[in-house]
Amino acid sequence: MSSAPTPYPIGTPGMPWGEAERAEWFSRQTRQRSYESEVLSVIEGLRSRFDVEEYGHLDYGTDQYPLMAIRSRDWRDDVPVMLVTGGVHGYETSGVQGALRFVDQHAAAYAGRVNLLVAPCVSPWAYERIHRWNANAVDPNRSFREDSPAGESAALMQLVAPVRDRVLMHIDLHETTDTDESEFRPALAARDGKPFKPGAIPDGFYLVDDSANPNPAFQQAVIDAVEPITHIAPADDSGEIFGSAMVARGVIQYPLEQLGLCAGLTPAPHKTTTEVYPDSPRVTPDQCNAAQAAAVCAAIDYALEHR
Repeated sequence: MSSAPTPYPIGTPGMPWGEAERAEWFSRQTRQRSYESEVLSVIEGLRSRFDVEEYGHLDYGTDQYPLMAIRSRDWRDDVPVMLVTGGVHGYETSGVQGALRFVDQHAAAYAGRVNLLVAPCVSPWAYERIHRWNANAVDPNRSFREDSPAGESAALMQLVAPVRDRVLMHIDLHETTDTDESEFRPALAARDGKPFKPGAIPDGFYLVDDSANPNPAFQQAVIDAVEPITHIAPADDSGEIFGSAMVARGVIQYPLEQLGLCAGLTPAPHKTTTEVYPDSPRVTPDQCNAAQAAAVCAAIDYALEHR
C-alpha cells in the first residue's frame, strides 16, 4: 500500500497561501546561477550580427533584470514573422540555451526570408533560482492574458503586440524535469490549497499542440527533426503523456490561449511548445540544447513551406 505524499513544507494542507506563506516561500529562494554571465553576455556577443533590444525591466527588490530580445537585422514588412521564446519557466535551461544556440548557429540561414523575433529568457529571476515561478510565486506560463499578474508575461505581450497578427510561427521552448514531480507540482498544490496527486514524468521529448487549432503535420515535422538528437516520449499505460492523451507520437494538446500559455499569445497558424527531458541518462545538456535548436529550424522550415 502506497503512503500519502509528504505535505509541502509551506502552508497548511487544504488552505491556499496568503502573504505570510508567499513570503516564507520567497525567503527560501536562492540565486544559483548568473543571468548576466550565462544569458546577457551571450546576447551581447550577438549584437554584431543582430538587433538587440531591451523590451522590459523587472524590479524585484534589490534584483534588477533587463528583458532582452533579439531581432533580424534585415527586418522587412514583406516577409513573415517567426517568434521564438524560451525561459518562460526559468528552471528549464535548454529553453534558454537552445534559443541562444539557434540564434548563434542557425539564424543567419534565414536572413531575408523571415523576420526573427527571439526572447530567449522571459523569466530571468527564475532562471537564476532554477524555479518555475517568478518572485511573487506566480507562474508566467499561465499568465499570458489581459491584466497579467506576471510582469514577465505582460512585457512579452507588449513586445509582440505590434507584430502579433503577422506571426506565422511561434515555438515556445520548455523542458519537463524530474523536479516537476518532486518540487513544482507539490508547491503548486500547496499554494492553491489543493491535494497533490502524484504523476509520472515522461521519458523523452514531446510537443504540446493547440487543441483549439491543431496542426498535426507541423508537429510531426518537428518530432522528425528532433528524433535523431534525443528520444521521443512514449505514452504511458493509459495512452497519456503527463496526464494528457497522446494524439500522435510524442504529441499532446492543450487549449493554449484559454490556459494563458505563452504559445497561445498569437493567432499564428503554426505553433507548438517543446518539452525536452534533460534528466534522462540518455541525453547530455548539449543534446538538449541541440534538440531545441533543431526544433526551431524545423518549425521555421515547415512554416515557410506551408505559408
